[in-house]
Amino acid sequence: MKGEKAATHVDVLVIGGGAAGMMAAGHAAESGKKILLLERNKRLGEKLRISGGSRCNITNAEDDSKKLLAFYGDAEQFLYSSFAEFGVKETFQFFESRGLPLKVEALKRVFPKSEKAADVVKVLEQYMKEVGVVVRTGAGVKEVQAKDGKIETVVTTAGEFSADSYILATGGLSHPETGSTGDGFTWLKALGHTVVPPTPTIVPLKVKEKWVKELSGKSMKDVKVNFLVEGKKKFSRTGSVLFTHFGVSGPTILNSAGMVSDLMHEGQVTITIDTAPTLDLGILDRRITEVFDQNKNKLLKNVFKELAPAGTSDTLLSLLPDIDPELKVHSVTKDKRRALAELLKAIPLTVTGLMDFDRAVLADGGVPLTEVDMRTMRSKKIENLFITGDLLHIRRPSGGYSLQLCWTTGYVAGGNA
Repeated sequence: MKGEKAATHVDVLVIGGGAAGMMAAGHAAESGKKILLLERNKRLGEKLRISGGSRCNITNAEDDSKKLLAFYGDAEQFLYSSFAEFGVKETFQFFESRGLPLKVEALKRVFPKSEKAADVVKVLEQYMKEVGVVVRTGAGVKEVQAKDGKIETVVTTAGEFSADSYILATGGLSHPETGSTGDGFTWLKALGHTVVPPTPTIVPLKVKEKWVKELSGKSMKDVKVNFLVEGKKKFSRTGSVLFTHFGVSGPTILNSAGMVSDLMHEGQVTITIDTAPTLDLGILDRRITEVFDQNKNKLLKNVFKELAPAGTSDTLLSLLPDIDPELKVHSVTKDKRRALAELLKAIPLTVTGLMDFDRAVLADGGVPLTEVDMRTMRSKKIENLFITGDLLHIRRPSGGYSLQLCWTTGYVAGGNA
């Protein structure tokens, strides 16, 4: 496939060999047209290969389209037509019919049963090969030339190419190490499109407290995270929190980052983590008392392991300097026991910022949907241009929604180009 010499002129030229680009090229080629896909990297699907922690969260198994599209916020109203053409059900059929069985996990997130993102890339490469897509890797686009409202040629490091239709699928700004450097936004601006400046929206949070480094790589499951501004609670989320050497991550944090970003304009944002969200403080205190009564002669640091999330007890105890971890449990006073309960109900963290694009799972920004015919993905400014995936200004949570958007917009663009 890579060895074929591409013609200078093709029916459809796809720029970008990620999720949306490969889907678009494959579907466009099914009509028998001559399709060329250009990718600047040496291989296809670099971002796809690392998505979902290299497991690839292919889609979200929400089968109620209204509920599914509500996750895309303001974009919901624009997406009904394209998702009706290629939605979650079609995504399942596409991959499973090509020998990649899928499985559904917590929060309806869908992964390949093999748990290998590289297998998803293989399916798409095989699909394109079967329908005759010509792929040129190592072909970085330098310039997109347009005249009278139409693209005429694309200048690349591998020569100049022209086409009847062009599909732009370069992705946004997240994970720049995979080649997502935002070039697509630059070309779209030059072509007359508005481009909403991107902000990293699905990102980990940086915190002031240095003790999080000790817990780096450890996670707390089924906790409640409260977000406060100047001590006043603003919203809460329940789920998992992953500690990193600079702060906190994990689905609960990532999906709250956009709102945290907005709250930071109002004042100091703090977080409290409730490790026992189903118990009130009084009941938790009684539970601690029961555990202490059963272990009166043991050291506090050993007994506290039964109460704190796995692997976190020593670090959490260090947050209460007035309590000696070497104390025998029978020597722990009522006030100190209460302090332990309060800590487990509200572990405090101070947010100092959001991580940047290099750690972003997703970034928003891009072309406003009012400038694209979302039934076809055709640009309203350039008649032979189709825009897909992360180049569209749509804020979405992690959990399979971003890749589903790529499959959908890529498929629709490919069918209409």
